[in-house]
Amino acid sequence: MTNVEIKIVNRSANPAPEYATPGSSGMDIRAFLDSPVGLRPFERKLISSGLYVELPQGYEAQIRPRSGLALKQGITCLNTPGTIDSDYRGEIKVLLINLSAEEQVINPGDRIAQMVICKVETADLKLVQQLDETKRGDGGFGHTGLQ
Repeated sequence: MTNVEIKIVNRSANPAPEYATPGSSGMDIRAFLDSPVGLRPFERKLISSGLYVELPQGYEAQIRPRSGLALKQGITCLNTPGTIDSDYRGEIKVLLINLSAEEQVINPGDRIAQMVICKVETADLKLVQQLDETKRGDGGFGHTGLQ
């Protein structure tokens, strides 16, 4: 496994993202807030992180939900995984939604998402008039059944 160097600016008082264990895929992103923020049931809010990254070309950062936050509070990320492109230099913000039946509170410094660094490939699209045949063909949603 090779590591890629990612430049990061942390304008929050929170610790910089880090891997919790040697086998972790994601690094925790924390809420950069002046005061607690309430999320009513099915309400969504964009939460600041105070983090800015410079990714090398050929990489992206994916922002994903935290499983514990989803299980314990019913809070997850919308637009997931959120993609941070290598040429983006703005603040990382996390779009959260409360899927629980009660109001939930996000406190300053709470771990609200995880960031996974991924290698990406670009494609050269070739315009054709017909695609090769396959056994599946154009069978879509539910085509292969439940069994």
